Amino acid sequence: MSNERKILKQSFVRLSPDDNCVVAIELVPSGTILHVNESLTIEVRSAIPPGHKIAITAIQADQPVLKYGWPIGIAKKPIAAGEWIHSHNLQNDHRVDWTEWTSSPARFETESASDATFMGYRRANGKVGTRNYIAIVSTVNCSASVARWSARRFDSERLKQFANVDGVIAIRHETGCGMAYEGTKHKMLERVLAGIVKHANVAGAVLVGLGCEQATISHLLNHAALTQISNLPQTKKFNTVADFPVVNIQNAGGSRLAIETIESAVLELLPRINQAERTAAPISNLCVGLKCGGSDGYSGITANPALGVASDLLIAAGGSTILGETTEIYGAEHLLMQRARTPEIAAELQKRLDWWTWYTGLFGEEMDHNPSTGNKAGGLTTIAEKSLGAVSKSGRSPLVSVIDYATPALGSGLHMMDSPGFDPACVTGMMASGANVIAFTTGRGSCFGSKPVPSMKITTNSALFHSMPEDMDFDCGTILQGQSVQQSGELLLRELIEIASGKKTKSELLGYGEDEFVPWTVGPVL
Repeated sequence: MSNERKILKQSFVRLSPDDNCVVAIELVPSGTILHVNESLTIEVRSAIPPGHKIAITAIQADQPVLKYGWPIGIAKKPIAAGEWIHSHNLQNDHRVDWTEWTSSPARFETESASDATFMGYRRANGKVGTRNYIAIVSTVNCSASVARWSARRFDSERLKQFANVDGVIAIRHETGCGMAYEGTKHKMLERVLAGIVKHANVAGAVLVGLGCEQATISHLLNHAALTQISNLPQTKKFNTVADFPVVNIQNAGGSRLAIETIESAVLELLPRINQAERTAAPISNLCVGLKCGGSDGYSGITANPALGVASDLLIAAGGSTILGETTEIYGAEHLLMQRARTPEIAAELQKRLDWWTWYTGLFGEEMDHNPSTGNKAGGLTTIAEKSLGAVSKSGRSPLVSVIDYATPALGSGLHMMDSPGFDPACVTGMMASGANVIAFTTGRGSCFGSKPVPSMKITTNSALFHSMPEDMDFDCGTILQGQSVQQSGELLLRELIEIASGKKTKSELLGYGEDEFVPWTVGPVL
């Protein structure tokens, strides 16, 4: 009996009284007796891995499996009580009618924390940065190597005398040519590059192109309201952070001379940018990108809802958050539509999902090809199940806008940015939209970082936190040990404020961030 009581308290969780399954939070051996409630006891029919689902009632074929109180799919065949539920007997069934949403969103009410502050870099345009970088921005893949080689000339040893400069980074990508001039692909790339050049964490930038590319520097300058100061850097012209030196490899005389010109420009920028100092700023100046990657069966139980609490608290204080991954709200979009501030915002979200259904169909695929292999190993079976957990990162605040990829997120509140779920592409868009901190939850152990924005890694379970201590920043597995989601979320927000104030994340200490810059662009490569 003592073993059964221990199992009752520790080995599974039922997320809603309507659910016909529970989630194992530790390995449940075959033959284990689970006391679901006073009137329901079941015997587990096979060993259940942590994070995976166990049926607690008999489920007939074509009947829904309920988790979080919502259908996550339908049974492929009859499932007995005590049986393992996974890909062999569960499939996705997407039947959501957005027109059923209510115009009265579930508002989040809390005492405002508007007096909370962080230590950031105030910029002349009113923005506040959490880091102080110089970016060498390649406008085309043909100038990517020059950008990288130029940045490498400014290693940590050389930057020792510039203590307030976080680094000189190369912003590189794989496109910039082979695309229609002013076509969709061109416009998306320019939104990303402009968003990074004008980012609050970028105090100075050098633009570098080849000279014959489709995505020309002059086009970027004209359409992104950037100001070219000279083809050759001159100290007296570095008067505002909105002015950028420009280097054209062909005009500079080749790669070596272009690198020397870029080096000269950076040397001119460094003393001025080093003058910036952190000062107290309200947390209303924080914009946090909400991201999950390498999710598992615990994601929607621990880290994601805790991040949702932190998001709500930040928004209540006047800050903003960005939810992305349109492909990973599929099957849970009704939860966001119920919270849309206007019917038009809900309709816009549905429009994006309809586009993704059409787009994936062009390649003979569908969105239920997500979850990934690792997600499934962690206990997630269908995209609806994954999405229901992923949406919980957004908390309960109203949805105030649905924006294009890499479009500025304006004003306080929760914004939905259209993007793929692929981690680097999604986070790149969030940064370009203005996120100055990234909160990244993971259950499998994503090794990810981002520059010029710090990425905080949040684990869904304590085993992962302790097995990858050099990569993970915050443990939400404590929720499985009795800590409330609310308590975890409040602590998580405090840690986000510390990181915004300059505390290095684990990915920053490891040097992650430049290779993870991956703009998402849609359109043919010509």
